[in-house]
Amino acid sequence: MLLQTSSILESPTIAAIKTYVRDQWQVLTRSPDQLLAAAYDEKIEHEKAGPWLLYISGQEDLDDVVAHLKQTVAPEVLEQVSVRNLPLECEQIEGHGLLYLPGDYVVPGGRFNELYGWDSYFILLGLLRDQQYALAKSLLEQLLYEVKHYGSVLNANRTYYLNRSQPPLLSPMVLAWYEHCQDTDWLLSTLPQLESYYYYWVVPPHLNQATGLSRYFSVVGGPAPEVLYSEIDEQGRSHFDRVKAYYRDHEVTDYDVSLYYDAEADELTDLFYRGDRAMRESGLDPTNRFGPFSVDVIHYAPVCLNVLLHQMEQDLAQIHGILGHSVLAQQWRDRADYRRGLIDRYLWNDSSGFYLDYNFRERCHCRYEYATAFYPLWSGAASPEQAQRLVENLPKFEAAGGFRTSNVVSGNQWDAPFGWAPFQYFAVKGLLRYGYSTEARRLAEKFVALLVKDFERCGVLLEKYNIETCTGEVSDDIKFGYSTNEVGFGWTNGVFLELLTVLEEQR
Repeated sequence: MLLQTSSILESPTIAAIKTYVRDQWQVLTRSPDQLLAAAYDEKIEHEKAGPWLLYISGQEDLDDVVAHLKQTVAPEVLEQVSVRNLPLECEQIEGHGLLYLPGDYVVPGGRFNELYGWDSYFILLGLLRDQQYALAKSLLEQLLYEVKHYGSVLNANRTYYLNRSQPPLLSPMVLAWYEHCQDTDWLLSTLPQLESYYYYWVVPPHLNQATGLSRYFSVVGGPAPEVLYSEIDEQGRSHFDRVKAYYRDHEVTDYDVSLYYDAEADELTDLFYRGDRAMRESGLDPTNRFGPFSVDVIHYAPVCLNVLLHQMEQDLAQIHGILGHSVLAQQWRDRADYRRGLIDRYLWNDSSGFYLDYNFRERCHCRYEYATAFYPLWSGAASPEQAQRLVENLPKFEAAGGFRTSNVVSGNQWDAPFGWAPFQYFAVKGLLRYGYSTEARRLAEKFVALLVKDFERCGVLLEKYNIETCTGEVSDDIKFGYSTNEVGFGWTNGVFLELLTVLEEQR
C-alpha cells in the first residue's frame, strides 16, 4: 500500500531521501580532476589494462590541456589515459572515448557515466533546489561548451554520441540559472550557443520543410556502438539480434517494414540504424510510439520536439527582452506564435482531444496516445479549451504511482506500465500552469509516495518505475533495450525535489 497522500509530507522517509539526494550530487559529480572516474565506460568494450581515451576539441590547444591535466591529475592516473585531438571527421575516430569538458558536471548514475543532454535539465532544477549553486552553474557551462566545441548539446560527452543530441532543454536551463544570478552579462554571453543550438533543430535534415516542423534524425548509419556491447541478453543476443527475431516472427503494420528489414538476407537496413539513432536522439529509447522500436520516427513531426522548440523560441524572446533587444524579442515571439499555429494545424487532433505525432510520409496522425501529449500545457502552447480536453483525458494516463508513458504494454521501457520522472514533471507543471492544481497535486502526491515506498524497499532512487505496481523492480518486464534499472538517479533526484516543492507550496 502507498502512503496516504495526507501523510506524505510528514513521512520521516522524506527527510532520508533529501539527505540521500544531497549526498548523491557529489557521488555523481565528474570533473577533469577525476579523470579515471569520468573516463570509465561500461557501455563499450575496453581492452583490459589498456588506456582510456580522452578526446580534446580541435578548438582547444592539446598541449595546454595536457599541461593543465598534469597539474591536477596524478601521474599514475594520466598513464592510464591516452589524450588525443578529436579528428575533424567522425569517421576518422579510432577507438571511442570521453569528450573533454573543462569543468564539473553531474552524471545520471549507473551505466550512464557522462553528461547527458536532457537529463541535465532536471538535475539542474534539483541542484538549484538544493542550493548547490556552483555545481549548477558549472553543469550548465559544460553544456554551453558542448555547443561551441562539439556542435550541439550532445546525447552525452562520448565520441559515439557525436552527431546526436537529445530533447532541447538548454534555454530553460539558462533562464533557471539567470533567475538565480541576475547576471545580464552572463545571459548575453549565452546567446551565440543558444541560437546555434536552435538552428541545429530547425534546418534540414531535422526540419521537415513540407510542414515547417522539426523531427529527430541521424545523419549517421550503422549500429549504435554503445548498444552492441552493453545490451546483451542471457542468450548472448544483442538488442539488434532481438529486433531481427521480432521482425521474423511478427507482422508489422505500423510502417513499411521493408524499409528497415531485409527479410531475404535477414539483415537490418542502413535506414533502420539511422532510425534507431534518431529514436535515441528523442530520449525515449525505446517505445513503440512510432511503430516497433520507433525506427519510423524519422518520418514524424513529434509533439515533444516541436513543443520544446516552441518553448525555446519563447525563451529566446524573453532573453532578448531582458537584454533590451526589443526588435529581436518580437521576432522570436513571432516565431513562437508561428510554431504554435503549426502545432495546432498538424499535431492537435480535435476528435480525440489529444496532441498526436504527425506522419508526414502518410499525411496523417499517429493514433498512439502518449504522455508527450501533455507537453503543450508545460510550454503554454495549448488553448484553455485544448487544456480542458487534455485534462478530460488524464484518466487514460493516471495510475496508482502517477503518470504513465502510454497505454500499450510493448516490452519497451518507455511504454506502459512504466513511469519516468521527466513525464511527472511536465504533467504536473503543465497542469499547474493552466490552473488545474487539484490534478497536479494528486499526480505529484502519487509519484512522491511511490518514491517513498520504493526508497523504503531499497534505500536508493532509481531511473524508472512500474507506475502500476509502484515499484522499481522492473527488469523482468523489459524485453528490448537494456533491462537494468540504474541507481543514482539524476533526474529522479531533481524531480523529487521539484514535486516536493509543489506539494509544500500547495499545502
